[in-house]
Amino acid sequence: MLALPRGGVVLGREVARALDLPLDVCLVRKLGVPWQPELAMGALALGEVVVLDDALLRQLGIPQIEVEREIALERTELLRRDRLYRSGRGPLEVRGRKVILVDDGIATGATMEAAITAMRKLGAAKVIVGVGVSPAGTAERLARAADQVISVMAPQEMGAVGEWYVEFPQVEDAAVLALLRAAEEGTKEMENFYESR
Repeated sequence: MLALPRGGVVLGREVARALDLPLDVCLVRKLGVPWQPELAMGALALGEVVVLDDALLRQLGIPQIEVEREIALERTELLRRDRLYRSGRGPLEVRGRKVILVDDGIATGATMEAAITAMRKLGAAKVIVGVGVSPAGTAERLARAADQVISVMAPQEMGAVGEWYVEFPQVEDAAVLALLRAAEEGTKEMENFYESR
């Protein structure tokens, strides 16, 4: 079970607990349009994965230098989160394994596409996407890259992900760390339980 930080870790913790699976993070970052940061022109993931929306880049006339500047900025944040959330652990060990990627919601699909691409590059045998909400068209598009996409809600039209939640607070680094620690301790508790049998 791999959650996309930060909001995806909240949902990922609950799903991992329900399925009794270990939880880690799949680090991705949205590449926002310079003058409209909430609009994704692409995304990147660890392992030098960069996914760009070429049609949007052409439509908006975004110069390559702006794209490269955004990639450099977000790569710095990606590496910071890797050091913080994964505490220097090596690359994710997913070769030949089934992976469930979890996020609280998908808007454009850019970050999830980068996550799927990263998992394929690392040799995952099967990639399943689970999200709280995603526009129907985006979920269908991602289903061509993933083996399966499960979206609790799939409206035809959608604004921000947070509009679909009763409460949607900003998830800070401290909360992500606490959830990952709780998941790790829960896994160890389960391992101890099985060993004692």
